Amino acid sequence: MRLSSFFTTSSVSSAFLVASFVSSASAQDRTTETAEAAITNGTAECVAYWYPPVSEAAYNFPTNWQPASILSNDTAANAKYNSISSQIPNIAPKGTQPASLEGNFSGLSYSSSDPDCWWTYDQCTTPKVAGLKPDMAGVSEPDTLGYGFDDGPNCSHNAFYDYLQDNNQKATMFYIGSNVMNWPLEAQRALTDGHEICVHTWSHRYMTSLTNEQAFAELYYSMQMIKLVVGVTPTCWRPPFGDVDDRIRWIANALGLKTIIWQYDSNDWKAGIDGITDQDVDDNYMNLIARAQNGTFSTSGTIMLTHELNNFTMSEAVKFYDQLKSAFKYLVPMGVANNQTQPYVETNYSLPTFEAYVSGTTVVTGGTPQSNSSGSTSGSTSGSTSSLGSSGNSTTKPSSGAVSQVVFSKAGALAATMAFLGGVTRVLA
Repeated sequence: MRLSSFFTTSSVSSAFLVASFVSSASAQDRTTETAEAAITNGTAECVAYWYPPVSEAAYNFPTNWQPASILSNDTAANAKYNSISSQIPNIAPKGTQPASLEGNFSGLSYSSSDPDCWWTYDQCTTPKVAGLKPDMAGVSEPDTLGYGFDDGPNCSHNAFYDYLQDNNQKATMFYIGSNVMNWPLEAQRALTDGHEICVHTWSHRYMTSLTNEQAFAELYYSMQMIKLVVGVTPTCWRPPFGDVDDRIRWIANALGLKTIIWQYDSNDWKAGIDGITDQDVDDNYMNLIARAQNGTFSTSGTIMLTHELNNFTMSEAVKFYDQLKSAFKYLVPMGVANNQTQPYVETNYSLPTFEAYVSGTTVVTGGTPQSNSSGSTSGSTSGSTSSLGSSGNSTTKPSSGAVSQVVFSKAGALAATMAFLGGVTRVLA
């Protein structure tokens, strides 16, 4: 089993409720996505701001960063849950809370036959409960990398998103509901830039440790928060730490969510933990690149787990981007790789087909049409040490080889709330 490491947590108020911090960012316009995306100082990016649509709806959502439960006065959520609860597979939650919430399943007796298709146990991705489709762990298109990032939106991600935009690179962003609540304008940027948005739960706990009602709430309220803030309802999700079994898959499927896993793990989220070094992460990237170069993915592509979590993880993505682009024929969002042109419940936004994307049409609707044939390389780091974005947000320093490392604001080092309140430090995957 793969277990996580969590530091001490304490109750944290949502960013939008901390009005006292707004004055320190008074020089910045914190009212629109466009203005927020233009902030070039990482510290300013991570100052809390007041966003009325979220603040006015705050009491319609669970406590920020705490395991979600269905609110007693939420008639819509209760009605939806009651309509499916009797059909949920009779699989018990794994472990004992609170330890199991953080991935401690010690003392659990579980059959070696893996009856629940528990990914944490043996990386099972083909459900054993009838009617459930296999997880998306790779992509069918040859020489293709399903490109995406977990744990966003990170408050200091502007330099990283600028880099992706400069390279006309779209990705799938797996957003945590609590982060969307805290950084709504940052979440909006993903859709504006043409990225695909999927759910990464409300509080980033091990999902198989949760009760049926908690698991439902983790997904349901994340979907509702993304709809409130961004205006779309995702149809895909990724379980934190990959922790999913057929009970959780069934609940996600009942909410219209496709489960997406991975085949390779960069372990970027784990650098500095359990003996994992920065060099280990570099090696994981290079191993994937070597496999792509030697033809491993000549018949079908793959997915590697990477993160928007902090300075290091975003810098690694930039550092290895050109090499990934060279090793794989195509880097595309998960929905594009899967030819899912309708990524949301709403019908006013579409993704291009795989063929259209690789032919140059990276955005169909919901953003400015762009073409890969434009040849934009202003964000490229290959053979140079030029910095990304504007002054104040990032600097560069030489790294091994000819690729530079982008240094993002330390204020955004961990996804969301602890940046200014200091109440919680989390290690996410």
